[in-house]
Amino acid sequence: MTDLGWRLVEGTAQLLELREREAVLGDLAEAGASAWRGVLDVAGLAFRRQVLLWKSWRPWVAALGVALPGSFSLMGFSLLVSGMFREILGWNSLNGRVAVAALTLPLMLICRVLLLAIWAWSGGFVVGAVSRRTLWVSVSACFAPCLFCFSRFRIPSQSPWELLLFVLPAIWGVWQGVRGRPVTRRTALTLAITATALAIPGWTGPWIFILALIWPGWYLAAASRKRPFGA
Repeated sequence: MTDLGWRLVEGTAQLLELREREAVLGDLAEAGASAWRGVLDVAGLAFRRQVLLWKSWRPWVAALGVALPGSFSLMGFSLLVSGMFREILGWNSLNGRVAVAALTLPLMLICRVLLLAIWAWSGGFVVGAVSRRTLWVSVSACFAPCLFCFSRFRIPSQSPWELLLFVLPAIWGVWQGVRGRPVTRRTALTLAITATALAIPGWTGPWIFILALIWPGWYLAAASRKRPFGA
């Protein structure tokens, strides 16, 4: 096998876990397999491993229960947060603004920013923790709606980038979930209660959207009942 052929095989082997990857590459080197044969064997093994993973409920829940519906809801809430921020910035150009609104709107903005961060982080943590080996599917399930909405954004007064305010806390949650950072029951319960208490009183949209955002936090609280979740 040429150097180029071996690099192709090694690149395909990145689809496997580290221990299995080393064993497979060692077997191929000893057998003296051709580059084409090596790529096919490694790709076939990786495909079979992925199929086995999808026999569990975890990747389905992460991709279709959290990432996909959560991305739509988080984009909508991101627009709401950015719109409120714009309203506060425009106070100086408005006449007749009552003093009460000048105090309540910044407080509401802080609450919604906190709410957005908790929702995005908890959803990302659940995705990273329950589907580490199928994370690429969950990322695709989140990225596809974002790309669709971003490309068709037509609100003159707002930027399409305002759809993505949730991305950084979501990435942080995924990173901690993948690394197995444990979340204690107290922490998970505090986040779930805080998010629910902040969201329900002022929610005016369809309830399916708020349920898509709230349930990952309560799942964390339930899963950490006996031991820290993600450990």
